Amino acid sequence: MSEPDDDAPVVAAATGVNAADWRAAVRAACQPLVDAGAVEPRYTDRCVDMVEEHGPYMVLTPGLALAHARPTDGVRRLCLAATTLTEPVMFGHPDNDPVDLLIAFGSPDDSSHIGLLQKLAEHLLAGLADTLRDAPDRARAIRALETVVADL
Repeated sequence: MSEPDDDAPVVAAATGVNAADWRAAVRAACQPLVDAGAVEPRYTDRCVDMVEEHGPYMVLTPGLALAHARPTDGVRRLCLAATTLTEPVMFGHPDNDPVDLLIAFGSPDDSSHIGLLQKLAEHLLAGLADTLRDAPDRARAIRALETVVADL
């Protein structure tokens, strides 16, 4: 986990995580943000609820899920985390299962939500997912994520 100042986004990562199913994977992806105090524990539950309510819409591309909920679901500060799984899990997405990489994020307001999503999309198009999958440890994954939030 990075040690941000009071205004900087929280960036965290977990690599080589074992998850029994998609619910456990989403919980594991959000846990570093809970541990850092960037989101409340209920945020994790809400991320799981979002998939249960709306289906696997957060599985964006093959192997990649973007775990998130609304700012009012317990976000304390802008945050971003990546989690790689030792074994992929199925979300039930017809085209993009199984998932081996989850990126969790939280934003305290709609404006920062859009800004972070734009930067994340740019970096994903430039190969961020592969960089995260190839990261040998948390520190390298965090450095990759820090490039996303560097100019927010």
